Amino acid sequence: MHRKAGFTLVEVLIAMAITAFVAGVGYRSLTTVIVGVDSLRQESRRLEELNRAFQVLGRDLRQFVDRSVYDEFGSRLSSMEGGELASQSLSFTRAGWHNSVGLPRSALQRVAYYIDEEKLIRASWPVLDRTETVEPVEVVLLNGVETFEVRFLGSLDMLEVTRDSQVDRRFWQENWIADVSQPDTLVEPPIAVEVRLFAQQWGELERLYVLPPI
Repeated sequence: MHRKAGFTLVEVLIAMAITAFVAGVGYRSLTTVIVGVDSLRQESRRLEELNRAFQVLGRDLRQFVDRSVYDEFGSRLSSMEGGELASQSLSFTRAGWHNSVGLPRSALQRVAYYIDEEKLIRASWPVLDRTETVEPVEVVLLNGVETFEVRFLGSLDMLEVTRDSQVDRRFWQENWIADVSQPDTLVEPPIAVEVRLFAQQWGELERLYVLPPI
């Protein structure tokens, strides 16, 4: 009489242990892949937001026009102002404001860029010469921005290039505002603007924009 073949308890326990080990390794590998893919997606999304922010800023600056405006306090503002001493880090008038529905408004628009709670904000106004009741439309272009600095080149005579083809910024101005002691005095627009921001994950970034000729 033959005994039926089967597994002993020890063999079953060993098989279960091997299965659990393989499953654990597979789970950890799968988790690592999922975390890596998610991290890659977040980094890609962050890079896309960064590029889009610079694209919006560059588009606005390429359409700069020399048109002064009046703010809500009745003060006249130059076509471009900026720096730590200005009301916003960078504000200027731009053309090309698309009017798809044919509203009775100008194609010019006043925009401003500044930092608020580590967010890079783009503000725009529906009219050029605004009153106290006119509120800006604010859009967050980029999160995690610690600093946003602007420098201005007044003329080509101040443009210096070093031997290694680097721009010498010693003659660039950190503030571009009119003389506050002279009411309604305007400052002529610069010929170039350099933007420097420090963003979390990416560090310090710079962009140089040459303004269109007036």
